[in-house]
Amino acid sequence: MTATMPSTTDRKLTLIGGGGVRTPLVTFGVNDAAQALGARELVLWDPDADRLAIMAALGRAIVRAEGGDLIVREATSIEDAIEGSSFVMNSIRVGGIAGRAADERTAIEHGFPGQETTGPAGAAMALRTVPIAIEQARLVQRHAPDAWIVNFTNPAGLITQAIANHTDAKIVGICDTPTELFHNIAHALGATLADVECDYVGLNHLGWVRGIRLHGEDVFDRVLADDAVLDQLYSAPVFDKAMIRALRLIPTEYLFFYYERRRALANQQRHGSSRGTEVEALNVTLIETLRDRLGADDGPGAIAAYAAYLNRRSGSYMKLEAEGGSAFDPEATFNIDPFRVASGYHRIAIDVMSALTGAKPATIVVNTRNHGALPNLPAGDIVETSSRIDANSITPLPIAPLPDVALGLVHGIKAYERAAIDAALTGERPTARKALLIHPAIGEWDPTGALLHDLLDPTCQHC
Repeated sequence: MTATMPSTTDRKLTLIGGGGVRTPLVTFGVNDAAQALGARELVLWDPDADRLAIMAALGRAIVRAEGGDLIVREATSIEDAIEGSSFVMNSIRVGGIAGRAADERTAIEHGFPGQETTGPAGAAMALRTVPIAIEQARLVQRHAPDAWIVNFTNPAGLITQAIANHTDAKIVGICDTPTELFHNIAHALGATLADVECDYVGLNHLGWVRGIRLHGEDVFDRVLADDAVLDQLYSAPVFDKAMIRALRLIPTEYLFFYYERRRALANQQRHGSSRGTEVEALNVTLIETLRDRLGADDGPGAIAAYAAYLNRRSGSYMKLEAEGGSAFDPEATFNIDPFRVASGYHRIAIDVMSALTGAKPATIVVNTRNHGALPNLPAGDIVETSSRIDANSITPLPIAPLPDVALGLVHGIKAYERAAIDAALTGERPTARKALLIHPAIGEWDPTGALLHDLLDPTCQHC
């Protein structure tokens, strides 16, 4: 995918969904990489004006603390945010974190694990989000036709597919899950990421590492055979090592909701909660704290509170589903600088945008059109794969066919995505039920009617 982007040192960047909790990290990243990005201004837009004001103020405090010159401002409208932008980052959550928590609770009540991007909750998120994401992409086409959309919005692969299929906007989807696993592999081998090359294949939140080279030497069998190495690959014990060895694939953690559905559900039922419910509580406390500290003109205190929030949130990742733990356990925290971690959405976004300007060409795992890179899927399908990114160009690198143990899941999820996108755009409930039937983590017709009613029409008495 290529196009023309003028060379400039005066770029405007946009974040749609600027009231979200990722915004300060993105602001830090854009400010830190302002020279490579040629960034002068980061414009934030969100329908929640209160949240938008808080995140913009925290962003300005971060820029002051870091000594940057980046202008951070709230847009008066989405059109104002997009107009003349070079990059439009999209990170929206229709229904907010409360909607995620409700979706996950509903899935659990119906006997399915509650997770925001997979299974019933992921389908509900997709059905709500697709029309809005497409509408916003068309605004980008109209008001910033040369801009790239950098899609953070979940489910990232499906939303990227919907925008790619139904608009002419230039789009790339990003996720930090593959890179996080690569970092963990390198750390477990006592190496740096630059020393390790991972052969990755799959879709967003449905990917596997199937080859590892350390300083050019194939060490995949060594990794598979070493319990101590495998123990370091995930933030919680999500997979049986015997399963990993049988597959001869190292799954990303979201495969837990396919390979260990009953364990995930049992832990959620035993705990009486879900990740979304806990994040909702963390977010409420964060916003209250930020409002107080920013209102008292205590920028450093607000930054410290935000960093503590990120550490608790990251430190508890997957603990509830895999172990029945909680974000509120005393030990559920990291003692790190979350702004300067080696991976994360903000890092991936900055690396992708810096490459697309031509300033720092790179090979990065992104969600992009297949274009024949993966022989098992059509050229127009969005896949998550290593791609060479240069000035206005994203080229997926050729990879070997999917192994049999992954083929069925990948084809099943792509079929589900097509049906879900169709259902979201037509509003046809039978098509939405078909999408859930196709989904490998659901796969039955009878539950889909009640599921969709409770997910999408919870207050409707006669639907």
